Amino acid sequence: MACDELTGLSGIFTRQNSASAVSLDFEPDADYKFVETLEDRYKCAYCHLVLHNPHQTGCGHRFCQQCILTLRELNAVPTCPVDKEAIKMHEVFKDNCCKREVLNLHVFCKNFPDCNSKIILGRYQEHLQQCLFESLQCTNDGCFDQILRKDLKDHLSQHCKFREEMCQYCNKYVMLINIKNHEKDDCPDYPVPCLQNCSQIILKKEIEKHHAVCPETEVDCPYKQYGCLIKVKRGKLAEHENGALREHMLQILDKNSRLEEQISDLYKSLESKEIKIQQLAEAVKKCEKEFRQFTQLFGKNSNLMVSTQALASHLDKSARLESQVKQLIQMANQQQSKLDLRPLFDTIENVKQKIALMESYDQRLVVLEGQSSKHDLQINIHKAQLNKNEERFKLLEGTCYSGKLIWKITDYKMKKKEAVEGRMLSIFSQPFYTSRCGYRLCARAYLNGDGSGKGTHVSLYFVVMRGEFDSLLPWPFKQKVTLMLLDQSGKKNHIVEIFRADPNSSSFKRPDGEMNIASGCPRFVPHTVLENTKNTYVRDDTLFLKVVVDLTDLEEL
Repeated sequence: MACDELTGLSGIFTRQNSASAVSLDFEPDADYKFVETLEDRYKCAYCHLVLHNPHQTGCGHRFCQQCILTLRELNAVPTCPVDKEAIKMHEVFKDNCCKREVLNLHVFCKNFPDCNSKIILGRYQEHLQQCLFESLQCTNDGCFDQILRKDLKDHLSQHCKFREEMCQYCNKYVMLINIKNHEKDDCPDYPVPCLQNCSQIILKKEIEKHHAVCPETEVDCPYKQYGCLIKVKRGKLAEHENGALREHMLQILDKNSRLEEQISDLYKSLESKEIKIQQLAEAVKKCEKEFRQFTQLFGKNSNLMVSTQALASHLDKSARLESQVKQLIQMANQQQSKLDLRPLFDTIENVKQKIALMESYDQRLVVLEGQSSKHDLQINIHKAQLNKNEERFKLLEGTCYSGKLIWKITDYKMKKKEAVEGRMLSIFSQPFYTSRCGYRLCARAYLNGDGSGKGTHVSLYFVVMRGEFDSLLPWPFKQKVTLMLLDQSGKKNHIVEIFRADPNSSSFKRPDGEMNIASGCPRFVPHTVLENTKNTYVRDDTLFLKVVVDLTDLEEL
């Protein structure tokens, strides 16, 4: 019975481990470092390791449960390796008292000295599942890095190349290692230059629509049907039409002349058919006259076979001629209806008159067009300069150079509705600078939230933009940034989030494009707090956001 009990113990412990992850136990073959020197009474007499599930023999020595089973398998009559006495299996019993003492022995964590915890042996595995210095594999697909548990969160959110980041153009989440390929190959909102070199930047999804109106696309001349085979860029089509006006008019005249020749040929064909019809009509009349004569002759002498045969022959001939005449008349009527060309002649005459009038004004038009082109060129130059000056004035009036931004967002309800409907997910602030020659920065807001805050929060991000003096500034950007939602009641109950730029993040490196990936707070402020009528963060459908960059230790150029 003791032997049977011993054999079933292994299964009992296995079921305990699988059913309860917190039960007191430990892995038997691990190298444990005990706080105090392990006494011999806690060592197995066979394997000389710390006793695991201890059993005591009749001779008073203790063994691990598995070691007892091993001795029994090696010899039909197992012997104690200490005193060489035979082990009687019915005298072997489970030493629960020793087991409790072993499980309460204190050991160092295997990650010592990084982890200085001292744990009882029975809680060793439970401690490893929480130890901040335990090495774990990154949970992102494709990443096989081994990371300490305390660093895993930062690794997953900031350092892992296989983490998901939001595409700055289409707002979809893409694995960071693939984000460049996604932007160039798959992103529908990625800006690309026009293939026709028209200097415009278009969203990839609208490239086909743009080509239909692109001024640099080559198109056929509208007078191709009249013989002009020149291909010209759409933007210079009007210039071509004006410059080749005489040639186009000559081509139209030439085609009209060919149409007149075809019409004349059709009239001649019609006249010949009418003559043939008249000849057939006369033949019919002649046949009718002969038929009457034969009728009179047949009435006088009905027995003449020759007269009868001649009459039958003339009747057949008359029927055939009558059928041909009807067909010719029908054809003549059809062609007459088709060839009713008087409106066409009138149109051609009008075109001739217009062409003559246009030719008379041609020389005058050339002079006027030259003058108009000069005026248009001067006007366009002035307009471009005015637009440039206006944009510069607006930028200078609203730009801050002290590292602070006050962003006024008006029409909050309408802009949030656009974000909810997916028409405009995010909005950008005007740029601001840390100094006259400092970093160029802006803020980006998702009024319906982004990432973990989508649908429940306003997300607010900080963006590093490409500036004119980037080559003179230190990189990466390392300053502390404060994001604020301003209270409009005067009580200064502002909502504030502060973070320091991570120098290892791609969001704060020197920008390669127009701007870096935004970084900030996806759960900046809940909608329930922002839109609560008891609060005064939104007043007159307007809210104010503030961004402050700490300029400490930042040298001005």
